[in-house]
Amino acid sequence: MASSARNNGAAAAALMVTVAVLALAGGSSAQLQHGFYKGKCNGTDVEAVVQSIVRARFARENPIVAYLLRMQFHECVINGCDGGLLIDGPGTEKTAPPNLSVKGYDVIAAIKTELEKKCPGVVSCVDIQILAARDAVALAGGAAYAVRTGRRDGRRSQASDAKLPSPDYTAQQTVAYYGRLGLGAFDTVLLLGAHTVGATRCAAIKQSRLYGYGGRPGATDPGMDPAYASVYKRYVCPNVPSSDNNVVFLDDQWSALKVDNHYYKNLQLRRGVLPCDQNLYNDGSTKWIVDLLAKDNGLFASLFPQALIKLSEVNVLTGTQGEIRKVCNRFN
Repeated sequence: MASSARNNGAAAAALMVTVAVLALAGGSSAQLQHGFYKGKCNGTDVEAVVQSIVRARFARENPIVAYLLRMQFHECVINGCDGGLLIDGPGTEKTAPPNLSVKGYDVIAAIKTELEKKCPGVVSCVDIQILAARDAVALAGGAAYAVRTGRRDGRRSQASDAKLPSPDYTAQQTVAYYGRLGLGAFDTVLLLGAHTVGATRCAAIKQSRLYGYGGRPGATDPGMDPAYASVYKRYVCPNVPSSDNNVVFLDDQWSALKVDNHYYKNLQLRRGVLPCDQNLYNDGSTKWIVDLLAKDNGLFASLFPQALIKLSEVNVLTGTQGEIRKVCNRFN
């Protein structure tokens, strides 16, 4: 009987993963294609140029993987993947408070400059963003994966559009946010796995988790591992204003520059840093996904890229829509 129950449980889990994978495979733009730039850049391998520059930057500054992943998220959840985040100037997406800490723009600019020398006006800035994030993931220990290209750059960039998910969201709120982009619960839990290389500041958790939980002065979130909470309060985020900008890794520091499933293991141990992270494990509708991914790094490694691909194809411009910018930080 016990063996039968285990087998039935395994079969149910396998079925759920299969359904999730099928969902991950859908929802993309038909006009994007693999190898879109082949034969279009005067003999230059566009993806090889991107990879070379990202690899050189990674060798000097391996947190670039976190910068480029975060850039993809902040880019694609606002009006789709259209390069709007890259635009300079007052009132642009880049100036919105949630985007002020986004980094990595210089890498995108360096790649664009090099490609403009090879084939002017051919490669879009948003495709460079997606390719660069892909290459950084592989350099940080994640799986290598192919992405479709052919996106065009948009002509809109408004700070007022930059409505990003709150770090204090419940699991249901987080899933609903990504749901409006055509992404499901499994996608959502996979995408938050990018926090395996992420970081935040003490200001993001001091009131919500360490010193003001539930609006009560001095209260610590009882859902956080007490030993971890003690370390944060004593060494990382003491309750003084000067600690607000101290860096807090969203995964254990030894794993914070690796794309792996350790983030999910921390959620099981109640060591999630942001409320939106830990809430994935506190809600039964997403807890089972966390458990699956925590158990099998190979499963995470194979599915995380699929979620990134799906995100990268949200509301893209193709064909004659939009433009191919000459420089990435301003419209033509």
